[in-house]
Amino acid sequence: MDEVLITGAFGRVGTAVIEHLSEQYSFDYLDRSESANHDSITANIAELDEIRPAFDGQDAVVHLAADPATEASWDSVLRNNIVGTYNCLEAARQAELESVVFASSNHVVGQYETELAPELYEAGHGVVLDHRTAPRPDSFYGTSKLFGEGLGRQYVETFDYPKRFYALRIASVRPPEYDHPYGDAERGVAVGEFDRESAAYRRAVERMKATWHSRRDLAQLVDCCLSDESVTFDVFYGVSDNATRWFDLEHARSVLGYRPEDRADDWSEPP
Repeated sequence: MDEVLITGAFGRVGTAVIEHLSEQYSFDYLDRSESANHDSITANIAELDEIRPAFDGQDAVVHLAADPATEASWDSVLRNNIVGTYNCLEAARQAELESVVFASSNHVVGQYETELAPELYEAGHGVVLDHRTAPRPDSFYGTSKLFGEGLGRQYVETFDYPKRFYALRIASVRPPEYDHPYGDAERGVAVGEFDRESAAYRRAVERMKATWHSRRDLAQLVDCCLSDESVTFDVFYGVSDNATRWFDLEHARSVLGYRPEDRADDWSEPP
């Protein structure tokens, strides 16, 4: 895949992809906001007529545009995530793109964490969620991502294009300054939510040590999808090689050759 469109390009996931893969691919960027650093297409993912021209001449799309908040309202999720994903797939179909890499979310199975935390954050919990695990969304946001997975499967199995759809159930990707297993805890200190000696700080570290997906590992997983020609539809978890993770890595390793470089267990303190 040489020509690749990224929707929602300037969010935390999109910037990780740009940072690590821009020398390997010819990217075009679509976002609702302009960037000071990149030429881009400014368009609203909820308006098919606005985004449709950006898909012409592309081989693939990495679809990231969405309302990313787990507390997002139904109206926002409907417009940005559900209608927006339909628009992306329909534009990909009309422009005859080969592949769609879709930013799904761990919140598609988020009720397992709701039910099993905080024990789930500790070593020896024995829980592994994989691509065969029954979905249990924890929010309108999680449900919208499950809808996107289902719609993607419908498109690749019903229409000539797109030919491949990769649903990435991404865990915890953070901006560069918090791209480490202590990121959420340190951010909590920075905004005054708690201090470093608190139980809340320790809990944030425990969770992030299980769910951290480093920016370079996230970019590698996207690269694996863009390089692949074997998948029609499949679901993969986006997470680094953390000892206490409850998200499966073996499926992405065996199907895509994903080999995460980072492990939360290598960190014993924040940078």
